[in-house]
Amino acid sequence: MTDAQQNAEPGRTAVVTGGGSGIGRAVTLELLGHGWSVALAGRHEGRLEETVALAAEAAGRALVVPTDVTRPEEVRALFASAAERFGPLGLLFNNAGIFGGGGVPVEELAYETWRDVVEVNLNGAFLCAQAAFRHFKEQRPQGGRIINNGSISAHTPRPHSIAYTATKHAMTGLTKSLSLDGRPYRIACGQIDIGNAATDMTERMRSGILQADGSVRSEPVMDVADVARTVRHMAELPLDTNVQFATVLASGMPYIGRG
Repeated sequence: MTDAQQNAEPGRTAVVTGGGSGIGRAVTLELLGHGWSVALAGRHEGRLEETVALAAEAAGRALVVPTDVTRPEEVRALFASAAERFGPLGLLFNNAGIFGGGGVPVEELAYETWRDVVEVNLNGAFLCAQAAFRHFKEQRPQGGRIINNGSISAHTPRPHSIAYTATKHAMTGLTKSLSLDGRPYRIACGQIDIGNAATDMTERMRSGILQADGSVRSEPVMDVADVARTVRHMAELPLDTNVQFATVLASGMPYIGRG
């Protein structure tokens, strides 16, 4: 392989998990709108199809792959389908996640709820990252990028969020390990930590949510399209450049300062 071939950038092809709603939908539409081809995954095929319909004339570059990210065989099939349709892959946006158990005190949290959150947010993220890593390592040109959706809960918790917060802290370890282990193979890995993007998951922020001091207050939210643009910026950097960690949040939310 020549130096030029070795240093070539992978194609503008992406796998986006959790593409049927919220941040995953916004990122899918942002990528499609700027010339990327996207395989979007999620448990609900109808929601994925709704995302594609919103892409209008770019819909021909989208591939819907219903996927449960907690099942290794379905994750393998997702990446195989994406590679078969689009060729060498350039990006995984590792986004699928659930909040699970929000508002439940530690002593009352059911183990089944804890396990479900860990299965999706951590095990599912690992399985998708592992599949992407294998494809990036083996394909020619070699390499690609993984962007993990961390959340500002990877830095500081909300009250009664132990399962979600623990998995998002674990996501940071996943990001660092992938970034290190990917160096020899031109695999870059970064993380975006998002606070209060306007999605269905954050709708309760507007009406009022429990604060660290015990009060209940509404919080500002930001346009999810601003998050999507940040992900695209990270995705479109050359592989010799990486945004290791990015924090994007609604400016007035209670994150910086004392609770």
